[in-house]
Amino acid sequence: MKTALANSWASFWDARNAREKTLITWGGVVLGVAIAYSVLWAPAQAGRAQLRETLPQMQRKLAAMTAQSDEARKLALAAQGVAPTGIALKNALAASLTDHGLSAAQVEVAGNAVEIQLKNASFPTWTMWVDDVRKQFKVQVSEAHITALKTDGQVDLNASLQPAASAGASR
Repeated sequence: MKTALANSWASFWDARNAREKTLITWGGVVLGVAIAYSVLWAPAQAGRAQLRETLPQMQRKLAAMTAQSDEARKLALAAQGVAPTGIALKNALAASLTDHGLSAAQVEVAGNAVEIQLKNASFPTWTMWVDDVRKQFKVQVSEAHITALKTDGQVDLNASLQPAASAGASR
């Protein structure tokens, strides 16, 4: 196949006179330059022009996103100091109890506090839960009545949690 193509080209080329060979050679060079320009140079130049136009807009967007990110970070830090109260605290504590496997709890709002009643609960799980909500929701146990059951580590408890008085009280 390769030799057939080489033979065809050689017979075509040999059949041409010097002037035709010169014209074909220069035509090939011009065609090669035109193809190189249209495939390589023109798209690169158009891309550079487009980047030159869109770069300032992209920089403005980046600056706006950076400012929004900084504001979100500040708001997140500010929100950490705000403890939920009332129904929001009740709902947050109920969801947290379920997440920690203490789903049989009765949770009720009583004034500024939230009353929690658990029957046959794991005491270690309950203490870990109290520590988590103390840090997460800025609450403190204001009152607790705990009765040990015959099974080791199991308790019945009534506890009252309320928003911590200050940030120092939640440590």
